[in-house]
Amino acid sequence: MTAEDLKALIRTVPDFPKPGILFRDITTLIADGAGFAATIELLATQATAARAEAIAGMEARGFIFGAAVAERLALPFLPIRKPGKLPVPVLSIDYALEYGTDTLEVDPTAIGSAQRVVIIDDLIATGGTATAAVKLLRSAGALVDHALFVIDLPDLGGANRLRALDVAVSALMDFPGH
Repeated sequence: MTAEDLKALIRTVPDFPKPGILFRDITTLIADGAGFAATIELLATQATAARAEAIAGMEARGFIFGAAVAERLALPFLPIRKPGKLPVPVLSIDYALEYGTDTLEVDPTAIGSAQRVVIIDDLIATGGTATAAVKLLRSAGALVDHALFVIDLPDLGGANRLRALDVAVSALMDFPGH
């Protein structure tokens, strides 16, 4: 399947979570076995080209794609979690959202010194979560210079925020707007 074939599997839900938003729903993509497999294969090819030594995914949809790519490549998967989900001492980072703040956590003992970690998530929008994940992983000693996404919403500027941190960004498809 091509990227255009995969793009056709993304459902657009108008006015969610609020009026004027066109929500790009990956549920229909992962519900299509051939489409999901093709997505994982394309992301795995990109992760290999980035010389990934581990894959990190942000809770929750980044777990779907990141863990599948890590399994495909027989690499470690590093879950980047919401607060209070990991049973060990963690590194954490607070970051700004449109209306407030949030926190991400990671188990620092799961990351090797200078280990090349590729971030994978379903969607890059404003880039707040992905930027925080890069900073968090780097604080744990990882080398993070690639981030892969299924969908980019380029009008929201998130990919450019990552590029400003010297992170190469790639997405399988993009959609205009928000």
